[in-house]
Amino acid sequence: MNVRDSELICGILKNAGYKICASDKEADIIIFNTCSVRQHAEDRVWSLIGSYKGSKIIGLAGCMAQNYKERAFQRDANISFVAGPQDIYKIPEILGKLSSGEFFERKIWEVDSSQRPEEIYHTGFFQDKSHAYVVISEGCSNFCSYCVVPYVRGPLRHRKNKNILMEIQEAIAGGISKITLLGQNVNAYHEDGVNFTKLLTQVNALEGLKELGFFTSHPKDANIELFQAINDLGKLSKTLHLPLQSGADRILKLMNRGYSVKEYLALIDSYRKIVKNGLLTTDIIVGFPSETDKEFKETCGLIKKIGFNAAYIFKYSPRSGTVAAKLADLLTKEEKEGRHKKILDLQRRISNKLRAKHKYAKA
Repeated sequence: MNVRDSELICGILKNAGYKICASDKEADIIIFNTCSVRQHAEDRVWSLIGSYKGSKIIGLAGCMAQNYKERAFQRDANISFVAGPQDIYKIPEILGKLSSGEFFERKIWEVDSSQRPEEIYHTGFFQDKSHAYVVISEGCSNFCSYCVVPYVRGPLRHRKNKNILMEIQEAIAGGISKITLLGQNVNAYHEDGVNFTKLLTQVNALEGLKELGFFTSHPKDANIELFQAINDLGKLSKTLHLPLQSGADRILKLMNRGYSVKEYLALIDSYRKIVKNGLLTTDIIVGFPSETDKEFKETCGLIKKIGFNAAYIFKYSPRSGTVAAKLADLLTKEEKEGRHKKILDLQRRISNKLRAKHKYAKA
């Protein structure tokens, strides 16, 4: 999502007459487009901002901007402006004000918009000349207890079906042949009577498109109709990313994930029956508040049982304002790191075994 947002910022600035520089040294303006999902990401941004001193205009955009608002200026006086995820379209106007010669005295923050104007998706700017990310929905309304996204990106909002297809056609006309559809909860899409599988069917039918993918799905919105589309649509990648997060029902309930281990396993069974040899990837969080050693072992056991091709594995990172941040976090840093390493090593062995099996089968 942030890769695409960075492209949107570049696109609107190019159209406003700004030039994208090859290096930070030659730039007059440096914009940090940020994520607040994990503390480590925030810490890196603050460190990088602190490395710039002098007369450059420094902008903080994205989720951290929405999260900190005017407090960002207190955290680092080098910051000239703050623009939340829904306010990035205002950046050219902000820079116009700052470039008037008053930016040494003025600080500007824009974090009040509830929705982006549709036109920012049609600047024609993509970093990759053959592949494009296309946002089909913004925000999230799931309120998983550990996640800050609903607070910084707002509630789930779906883009108009016709606008999504128009953006993809514009990209194809510009030489793009591969599309990845994006959403915080991509398979919850439903707009103008078009659900996610129907949208996939429409995109798959576009002339000039060679490959299609999507990211990321939520188990509570996954169903047989989606699995059948993955199997049947010729351009659609035979891959499903379905975040598990934990293999323990009590932890899943504390996370407010909306499904049980039994329900998740039923989805995996249906997917593998319908999509023969389809790839399966997931997300796992270790060290969630009050996670016991037994529950961690249940997660490890489930990973072994399912056999994911790959997994993104994270140590729990408390985010201010979320429900989980209020829970007692009894695990030490060392315990979290130990569990993180164990599950990384486990998944690495599974991935290597599946890759070797696939290679042997192809040979």
